[in-house]
Amino acid sequence: MEPQLIQSSPEILSGTPVFYGTRVPVQTLIDYLKAGESASHTLRERLDDFLEDFPTVSSVQTTAFLESLCCKNKYRP
Repeated sequence: MEPQLIQSSPEILSGTPVFYGTRVPVQTLIDYLKAGESASHTLRERLDDFLEDFPTVSSVQTTAFLESLCCKNKYRP
C-alpha cells in the first residue's frame, strides 16, 4: 500500500489539496517550480528552496508527487 501523498479535507484550508500531514497546498510546490522557469535556477534549486521554506513537507513527499505527475503525463494520449 502506497503512503498518502495528498489530502483534501474541508477542515484544512477549506478543502484545498495539501501534502498529507501538513497545511501546505500542493499548488505551492507547483508555483515554486514554475516561478523559477524564467530565472537561472535549476529544478533542483527550486525544489530545495521549497523544502527549505516548507520544512513540514519532506523530500520523499515532493519526489513521489512529481513522479506521480510524470507517470500520469507519460501515458496521457
